[in-house]
Amino acid sequence: MSKRRSRREFLSAAAVLAAAASLPAGVRAQATKDLRGTEQDMRVAINHFTGSRPLAKGKVNLEVPPLVDNGNTVAISVTVESPMTEADHVRSIRIFSERNPEPIIMGFRLGPRAGRASVATRVRLADTQTLVAVAEMSDGTYWFGSAPTVVTIASCLEEI
Repeated sequence: MSKRRSRREFLSAAAVLAAAASLPAGVRAQATKDLRGTEQDMRVAINHFTGSRPLAKGKVNLEVPPLVDNGNTVAISVTVESPMTEADHVRSIRIFSERNPEPIIMGFRLGPRAGRASVATRVRLADTQTLVAVAEMSDGTYWFGSAPTVVTIASCLEEI
């Protein structure tokens, strides 16, 4: 889970955004560019989720459209290969972004009663990027899958 922001941090960020809104468009574009996340932010969030345990590639299929006209509503789905039995099931799935202001886009908790490890939702994407889905299995292992997407009109940080 992402760490909760303090009231002071929230108010500081709100003040920066309010000040950016009053700037000329060129300056505003640079200010919002600096608010985007980085690949390093995403890696830190993934390490926090996994407790720095190793990730194995495979089992996780992340589907994202390769080209998105508008980042405001992007359909994504994640499927994890698992029998979903009491002894072998997916505990949780997290979806991470390397360019959104917050690296954790979405989280799901599952159990053997879910029947199958498949989730779908719509998210907002700030920019062209690669998304990563990480699944925590009942045996304590972590598996991941990734998918790149090109966003033509960014969300989250649109100019005002």
